[in-house]
Amino acid sequence: MSELLNSQSSHTWSFAIRGMTCASCANHVEKSLLKVPGVLSAEVNLALETAQVTGLTPQVDVKQLTSAVSLAGYQAHLLNSSESALSSSESLASNSHTRDLWAVILAAILSLPLFLMMLAQWLGMQHALPGWLQWLLATPVQFWLGARFYNAGWHALKAGTGNMDLLVAIGTSAAYGLSVYLLFSATHTSSTHLYFETASIVITLVLLGKWLEGRAKAQTTQAIRALNTLRPSSANVLRDGMEVQLAIAEIKVGDTVIVRPGERIAVDARILQGESQVDESLITGESLPVTKKTGDWVTGGSMNGEGLLQLSTVAVGVESVLARIVRLVESAQAKKAPIQRLVDKVSAVFVPVVIVIAMITFFGWGVFAGDWQAAILNAVAVLVIACPCALGLATPTAIMVGTGVAARRGVLIKDAEALELAHALKTVAFDKTGTLTEGHPDLAVLASIMADASPQDLDELLLLAASLQAGSEHPLAKAVCQAAEKKQMTLKAVQDVKAIPGQGVVGVVEAKKIYLGNTRMMSALRVNLGKMKSQSEALQAEGYSVSWLARESTMPNFAPKLLAVLAFGDAIKSTSAQAISNLTKLGIKAVLISGDNQGSASKVANQLGITEVYAQVLPDEKASIIHQLKQHNGRVAMVGDGLNDAPALAIADVGIAMSSGTDVAMHTSGITLMRGDPALVAEAIEISQRTYQKIRQNLFWAFVYNVVGIPLAAMGFLNPVVAGAAMALSSVSVVTNSLLLKWRK
Repeated sequence: MSELLNSQSSHTWSFAIRGMTCASCANHVEKSLLKVPGVLSAEVNLALETAQVTGLTPQVDVKQLTSAVSLAGYQAHLLNSSESALSSSESLASNSHTRDLWAVILAAILSLPLFLMMLAQWLGMQHALPGWLQWLLATPVQFWLGARFYNAGWHALKAGTGNMDLLVAIGTSAAYGLSVYLLFSATHTSSTHLYFETASIVITLVLLGKWLEGRAKAQTTQAIRALNTLRPSSANVLRDGMEVQLAIAEIKVGDTVIVRPGERIAVDARILQGESQVDESLITGESLPVTKKTGDWVTGGSMNGEGLLQLSTVAVGVESVLARIVRLVESAQAKKAPIQRLVDKVSAVFVPVVIVIAMITFFGWGVFAGDWQAAILNAVAVLVIACPCALGLATPTAIMVGTGVAARRGVLIKDAEALELAHALKTVAFDKTGTLTEGHPDLAVLASIMADASPQDLDELLLLAASLQAGSEHPLAKAVCQAAEKKQMTLKAVQDVKAIPGQGVVGVVEAKKIYLGNTRMMSALRVNLGKMKSQSEALQAEGYSVSWLARESTMPNFAPKLLAVLAFGDAIKSTSAQAISNLTKLGIKAVLISGDNQGSASKVANQLGITEVYAQVLPDEKASIIHQLKQHNGRVAMVGDGLNDAPALAIADVGIAMSSGTDVAMHTSGITLMRGDPALVAEAIEISQRTYQKIRQNLFWAFVYNVVGIPLAAMGFLNPVVAGAAMALSSVSVVTNSLLLKWRK
């Protein structure tokens, strides 16, 4: 066997899959692909409507795989290396979404007269529409707009499973079939009750649910689109000594890429020449730009600062860090909601059980009682009361009300699965920068070299530094200027301002050169840091970024004189401590996972009472930590705001993003905190707990009506009219119970 495997090589194919409507469809496609001889693995992504298949060549070929999908009742299209699964499905998904919306509208228009008639009868008004008109209104809803349920139900039957589509098809067909029988039977009179409204209204409601589901599924691809927008479409490359602009697909490993100030870096590379400040917050979460010099690694998607860089390309395309982040997000997105999995399992058993009971009822009454008309009515009554309207409404109505309550509190829940899962969270992992902290540096310390410096002396030093930094877009410069603005200072005139990449800035104030920069600048200028050096090291150990302020010496050929040290830190949000306290009260453990240095992360954790800290971690490492927490601690939520958090947000049971963060983080997560307030995390979890409780109650009532009603219908104690009323009552009770969420404090 090993010799056979050695003689064959494996290959992975990517397919776009059309026709899937639920997770059962995805499972069916997966099973069909795995049955093909030679297939080693098959993974179907419902959100992106794609399949990744790995098999032995030449034992497996594309034709066999597409045939297997076709026989399962779906369509497969092979994606080539340059074709995106996202782009291939976008136009079709958009068209399908539009068609589904029109189907809902048409079904609602045709069902509205039937619904009004039913409502009038409930209110004691005997104003029934003519039977022929009811039939004309219900038929297109049943067989044209509801054709998708018959199609999906048939596929479920062929796969040997039961799903909600099959339940809808059986239940509505029973109501419609009985109505047609009564309408055209010899015993039909104007007072005979028909059940066309039952079938039409059920189909309309379920079509609405399918349309909402399609909308939610389409939104999951926004994360991938947002990630892809970070990839520049072209870059300037040196070829044969000439600088040419090439598309990213044409760049090869080893090519020299030129990146000018303010441009986004297009490839993963090492610096050949140049020095600059590079904003890598999308990868590391570090709020401050990082100094990069010759030999250092830079990541594609990062933003270059003020220096000109020559890069040697190390990785492009699918091998880049950004591409790996995209793959991590894609692989974690196609998940089935736990409650829906439970409903699917119950439906798989429920459908054959109801059919068997209906058949037993039919033959029992016909053979043993000799009353074949009663046999038909009682068998149909069983099917009518088993119509899955309440079962279908149990989850979506509670979720709709729960998400509405959450929205009023500033919690945007975009993913039903997240709402269902959040109730059982055991651990919440927080990113630091922009999540628990403000996400931008503030001037935390300004210390003069003079031990007896007065507040006026410190203000003069701040004014000097702010004047030098006026107009700069550097985050530290903004922090200095904001500190001066708070004191309403009038800045001094500055001449000959010059930024030195990777070091700082120099300018002339009141005929004296003023220097503001990092330790490298001070070393180059031979500035004596004296006793301030130990103070700066202590500040850096606590996670602060340190800069120095110096003035040109009055003595010729002497080094500049040190004036002050400035320390910058990311301030903790005012509600962060309350957020951690609220989670502790709920019995949920808080963990800090940050790309920042150990000192900065530990300082924030200590102030907030967080005992478990992971620092200096990259995006894929964050995802690995979340995976480990899930294995040891149970369900885990990740709270973040940056692109670097996207893989962790995707792999966590529940992803929670700050609205103040990146679009990628918000699209990847199922929950967004609209005020960027970490204290809302506990509120989101509490809303989830209440919503999940309502879902369980709804499912209980939906099943109680069937458990009690089906035996009564089988024994002839419920005629189809009462069965239909009981079915409607079950739906009303489920919706009413869900609406109680609105009034609970």
